[in-house]
Amino acid sequence: MKKLSVIILSYNTKDITKDCLDKLSHSLAGASFQTEIIIVDNASEDGSKDMIISMKKAISSKKIDVITIFNQQNEGFPKGNNQGLHNASGKYILFLNSDVMIDSLRWDTLLDYMDTNKNIGALTVRVELPSKKIDPASHRGFPTVWNSFCYFSKLEKITQLISPFQKYFGGYHLTHLDLKSIHEIDSPSGAFYLCQKTVLDKLQGFDEIFFMYGEDLDLSYRIKELGHSIVYYPNEKVKHLKYQSGLKNKTAQKRTLRYFYDSMWIFYKKHYESKNLWLVNQLVYFFIKLKSNL
Repeated sequence: MKKLSVIILSYNTKDITKDCLDKLSHSLAGASFQTEIIIVDNASEDGSKDMIISMKKAISSKKIDVITIFNQQNEGFPKGNNQGLHNASGKYILFLNSDVMIDSLRWDTLLDYMDTNKNIGALTVRVELPSKKIDPASHRGFPTVWNSFCYFSKLEKITQLISPFQKYFGGYHLTHLDLKSIHEIDSPSGAFYLCQKTVLDKLQGFDEIFFMYGEDLDLSYRIKELGHSIVYYPNEKVKHLKYQSGLKNKTAQKRTLRYFYDSMWIFYKKHYESKNLWLVNQLVYFFIKLKSNL
């Protein structure tokens, strides 16, 4: 068994995916263990297939195996990543977005931390935007009714610099926690999502009822239901370029927004509907529908 399998989903991001693979392979060259990189292309139309075939030849070595999967249609984020998972043999699985750049990362230190803390089901490093600020989606609380209300009403933003209020109003992005220290979170984003393979096998990976967005939150929720912790580990960092796939025109942007609100609906119905009053549920669904039509 290999120590690590890195799964990268590609969709019309040829140049960015190439940079991602180039930087990833260089960083992994310094690791002491064997790795496999699994690239799943979701029917890209920008020449990504030829680039991936070329990169496979360039990257493959004694320490790094490369597996490629080319879909005939866009299967969505969860299904595409699950295809990679089904072909993975690593002890640990890293779901890595194709627009995440790893300039340097102490892989041995990171996986030694996972080995030592066996109850960790999933882990993320500090995921930074090009501005050097943390990507808020990588450090989240679960979207309970209260957390979501505080976020969408801007209460979280208004109180984010007022320490006594952060814990009560900043639950959507856990603004009360120290971003310089290692601590538990509810969920990272799928941009850099490191998991134990045994945990993923129990849960059968991502729930494919989602198409795009929400599947990472759902997976985190189910990992925690198994009794595992999810950890934010800021001792290492990566850069997330973000919003590189599927946002080339207004039609694509509108479709992507629809996926986002559809995922909110699915997540709430799956995990929270049975825990709340009927009237609360109807209000939640009303506001999700209202936001999706704006």
